[in-house]
Amino acid sequence: MSATVCGGRGSATVASYRCRVVEHYWVNQRYKYIRLESDAPIATMTWPGQFYQLKCPNTVDEEPFLLRPMSVYGAGPDDGTIEFLYNVTGVGTRAMSTLLVDGEMDIVGPLGNTFTFAPSFRRILVVARGVGLATMAPLIRQAAAAGVAITAVMSARSRDDLMEKEFLRGAAAQVHTVFDADGTSSVEAVEVLLRELIDAQRPDAVYTCGSHRLLMLLQRILGDYPAVRGEVAMEQRMACGMGVCLSCVRLFDCDGDKRFLRVCREGPVFPIREVVGEVDFG
Repeated sequence: MSATVCGGRGSATVASYRCRVVEHYWVNQRYKYIRLESDAPIATMTWPGQFYQLKCPNTVDEEPFLLRPMSVYGAGPDDGTIEFLYNVTGVGTRAMSTLLVDGEMDIVGPLGNTFTFAPSFRRILVVARGVGLATMAPLIRQAAAAGVAITAVMSARSRDDLMEKEFLRGAAAQVHTVFDADGTSSVEAVEVLLRELIDAQRPDAVYTCGSHRLLMLLQRILGDYPAVRGEVAMEQRMACGMGVCLSCVRLFDCDGDKRFLRVCREGPVFPIREVVGEVDFG
């Protein structure tokens, strides 16, 4: 259930599932929430950080061809229930947004590896922006259930885009919010905040998702804190989601050996310190 350095992978059996739409509604002007129900126990075999490939419907206006990769926002409490929180932004998600309650959707998964987490951790620090909130929400739930203290730095364009309640889902956390609208989300301001938090709290692990800028910042900061584990759930365009098409490769530094790895297969969770390159994915 943990991310392995330079190419680890979860061991769950990948399959296709026909699901029924149980709930589907707008969270705000950009994001929708969907809850799916399957006859199979998909919740029990899905872990924080993993994703599914979703078959979006064809509509009068949209005809998505490829399956769409989507991080799991929540699994359970029923064995066959799984949740997604997504930004309605392209052909696939616009088509998906038209699904009605009691409609059907095919999903393939679970795919990818998972965040490294130990119940013995004292505190974790999560740094999230945009859709990264959905990716790390299951990790927040896992930490809260284990009694691990949580510090969250949440970044958004404005306060209207912040989904603090949806991110924490009732978990107790020390929350710090930064916004583009007032300049508090600038790299310089966030670096000061993160260094202060790490110095004062010494978290066991730092996790991020949703922003290349934040990833590169954390990589630089964690160079000064070798004892702190750092992991990123990477977002990348992908076609098959199973490692065959090679459309999602990224460059990583594995103990001095530069290697191209597949985000869908060896990831999507990687050690922050191993990411190479300036390809902007968020």
